[in-house]
Amino acid sequence: MVKILLCCSAGMSTSMVVQRMEKAAVQLGIDASIAAVGTEEFSEKIVDYDCCLLGPQIKYKLTDFQSCAGEYNKPVAVINTMDYGMLNGEKILKSALSLIDSHRGA
Repeated sequence: MVKILLCCSAGMSTSMVVQRMEKAAVQLGIDASIAAVGTEEFSEKIVDYDCCLLGPQIKYKLTDFQSCAGEYNKPVAVINTMDYGMLNGEKILKSALSLIDSHRGA
């Protein structure tokens, strides 16, 4: 099972993205656990996930999040603004899977 964490200011706006990603995972036959949290929960939750995707509204915190996640060897990236705005769960899911794969291969 792949475990993906999404993070935004309060964890609210990404909850809709999570629903779309979960639907895409089912359609693609991917066993995935996807959750959304606010920024204050990130440091305690990242250890349990394979990667974290940040909402575009907090992309300015990417370096801080990568530093924290680096302690656990977990990759962090920012969700594409257009995909986020369009709630393109499939594309965001595939982006997360690619991030995990490239990190494991590194």
